[in-house]
Amino acid sequence: MSALDARHTVLAVLESWAQYVTDELGGAPPARSVPDLAHFLLRHLTWLTGQPPAADLADEIDALRRELLRTIDPEPGEPQVVTRECVVADCAGRITTSPRPAGDRTSIRCSAGHTWEMHEWITLRPLLERRPKAVGA
Repeated sequence: MSALDARHTVLAVLESWAQYVTDELGGAPPARSVPDLAHFLLRHLTWLTGQPPAADLADEIDALRRELLRTIDPEPGEPQVVTRECVVADCAGRITTSPRPAGDRTSIRCSAGHTWEMHEWITLRPLLERRPKAVGA
């Protein structure tokens, strides 16, 4: 799973549980961001753990934790997953989800050699969304 896919999954799961809380207790839902959703759910955690779907919440959060760990630290020998075409105009390269060391810093690369520092990656999302979907997904 790519980092962008993992981020989407985290948002979807947290937003679903926040919606459950607002449906049951009333009030306004939090902003659609991981920090806001997480804080909202933490504020209501005691109430949530007393509800019938509490085991489902625990299972889904644990599944997210495992998925995120696999995304940032794949098992040894796990192949890199090709996810998208490079966002650079006229580049035929493919961007991989597993960051590779570039000198003493971690960067994301396309197969043709373009690189981005990790902090730049999130700004590429609008460009990625304009490109065709995953190659190997």
